[in-house]
Order: sequence, then structure tokens, then C-alpha cells
Amino acid sequence: MSHAVYLDYAATTPVDPAVVDVMVRYLGPEGTFANPASRSHLYGWLAEEAVENARRQVADALNADPREIVWTSGATEANNLALKGVLEARGGGHVITAATEHKAVLDACGWLERQGHPVTYLKPDASGRIAPQSVAQALREDTVLVSVMHANNETGVINDIAAIGALCREHGALFHTDAAQSAGKLALDVQALPVDLVSVCAHKIYGPKGIGALYVRRTPGVQVAAQIHGGGHERGMRSGTLASHQIVGMGEAFALAMSRRDADNERIAGLRDRLWSGLQALGQVTLNGEGAERLPGHLNVAFAGVDGEMLLTAMNQVAVSSGSACTSASLEPSYVLKAMGIADALAHGSIRFSVGRFTRAEDIERVIAHVTETVNRLRQVRAG
Repeated sequence: MSHAVYLDYAATTPVDPAVVDVMVRYLGPEGTFANPASRSHLYGWLAEEAVENARRQVADALNADPREIVWTSGATEANNLALKGVLEARGGGHVITAATEHKAVLDACGWLERQGHPVTYLKPDASGRIAPQSVAQALREDTVLVSVMHANNETGVINDIAAIGALCREHGALFHTDAAQSAGKLALDVQALPVDLVSVCAHKIYGPKGIGALYVRRTPGVQVAAQIHGGGHERGMRSGTLASHQIVGMGEAFALAMSRRDADNERIAGLRDRLWSGLQALGQVTLNGEGAERLPGHLNVAFAGVDGEMLLTAMNQVAVSSGSACTSASLEPSYVLKAMGIADALAHGSIRFSVGRFTRAEDIERVIAHVTETVNRLRQVRAG
């Protein structure tokens, strides 16, 4: 599909060809297709070996022990397992999270509230960050878990999870971070960071959809009650036949991301900055989350004087979004931008551009020209 430039890498990424090459070896009758839990024959042993090698690749990316990696179907399941699993294992308690979290955390917290567990939703500052001080003020005697994402999926703004985790440690609460957007892009060393649970997935870093993992710290022991039962796989935390082809794809994607992280980040950030420079020339454009450190590929821009839905429809030469892919069916302005205090009119006129590994310099120039032409035309129509 060469007719449109793809700039929605925050929603999902294409699978890197090197990852595809590895995955196909675990599918056909000539490949390593067996059930990794089949321990009575060589086929199963080979599949298990591949799964454990991938577990080590993911663990290495986090500087974790492979035994701390629990396979899931994605970051959404990992978030649910972390939140519901800890609360069940602890017998309940108070949870602190942020109003700007992904729906996978917010909706899980809503479910916990309906079960009678109190949840505090923290507001971000104007740039979208969750201030460690606001976490400190929200901590209560009965707080058992704090869940604050590493980097926001809509704005790319990065939270100070080291400071937040330190407060949780001091208080005796567990700290979970959703790192779906940041894993493989930002330094995420669980030995150095005071994090107890980390959710990651493959499809944000050029791996397959439908596979993710939850890091569960072993020392001190973090208890997580299983949410999917049947067979006791993954040390009793998550049952289900392991999808070897997706798991090896995730392992390869993480290993590839770590090997080229600095070079990728530098090139992607350069393209993102060129895009922002080109869009600024339009006038009446603002950067949502300005002043905060952000992921290298994210650019969330508010265009004054245009409706975001009309702009999205009119921009037929670029694939972008008005917010999270999980809420794009809603006509409401982004709840993340609203929580940041951005007026509805500007939030409605906001577009998330996200640059990635396969974006080229000529793509950026084409997008700048197309967006400039489209925004000017829509502003003229509105003014006329």
C-alpha cells in the first residue's frame, strides 16, 4: 500500500522482515511446530527450547531473570494480570493510577472499583506527566499497588518511574508500569529501577500482534494470582498453550530492538523533529506535551481552526490517528488531552503522528506538504 505514508507506529508496527524469517520456522510441518509443554518427545523439547531462548531475549532487554518473564497475549492481558492478580493475591486494598493511562489499565481499575477496591486517579501536569509528588500525596495506609505508565501512548511523554517507584518502595506498595510504548526504545533496567511489575508487548517494536509478557519481580517475592486457569503454565500465573511462533517473534524483535536502539532512536527523532519543524510553519499549531521529555517517534499536534475528524478524513495521503487506536471509534476528544487541561476545541483538532523504523526522509517531506495543503484548505473553508 504505497499510496499513503504510514505514520501510526504508536498504534502498531509492521513486523520486521528479520522477525518474520524467524517466525516461519515455527509454523509448518517441517518446522518446530510442537507444543512446548509436550515433554515426552524431541519435537516438544525443541519447541520448549525455542520458547525459553525467547524468554531470555526478553529478559535480557529488561536486565531481568528469565524466570521473571510470564508470557501473555499482549500488554492488555499483562496489565489485567498485574492489577487484578496483585489485588486478589493481597486480599484487596487501595490502588493509585493516572487519568492518562491506557484503557487496558483504566478499565481494569474500573472493574476493581466495582469489586469494592478503592482507586485514586491522578491528574497529570500541563505537559502530561504524573508528578511523583502527586503519587506521594495519594499514598494511603491501605495502598497496595501503584500503576503509572512509563511513556504515554498518545503524547509519548515519559514519566519519572524511578522516582515514583522509590516512593512506592518507601511506602511498602508494589509498583507496576505499563511499558508497551517504551520497551526497546528507552532504557528499562529492572535491576536499577524500583519496579515490581512491567507490562510489555511485541507489536509496538516490530514484532507480531497477540503476544506480550509481564515481568514479575522474584526478590522480594511479588505474588500474582492467575486470571486464566487450566494447566498451570507459566509457573501457575498464566495457563494456555504457548504460541511458539509468536513468542520467538517477540524474542527476536526485542533482541533486534536492543541491538539497534540508539541508532534507531537518533534517526527517528531526527525525522520527527523535521516533521514538527515543517508543521510549525503553518502557524496556529501547538505541541501537546511541550516541555516534557518524550519518546523519539511521537508528535501530538493541535491544529487550531480545524476539526480533527475532518482533518483525518481529508488527509488521505498519510495514515495517522487522533489518539489511541483503542479509542479511535469515539467522537469524544481524547481523554488524555482533556486530563492535561487542553480545551475541547484544540483536543478535537489534535493529531498523533508517530514515526518509526521504516519511515524515510522523503516520506516526511511528503507528509509536511500534504498536511500543509489540507490544513490551509480546511481553514479557508471554515473562514469562508
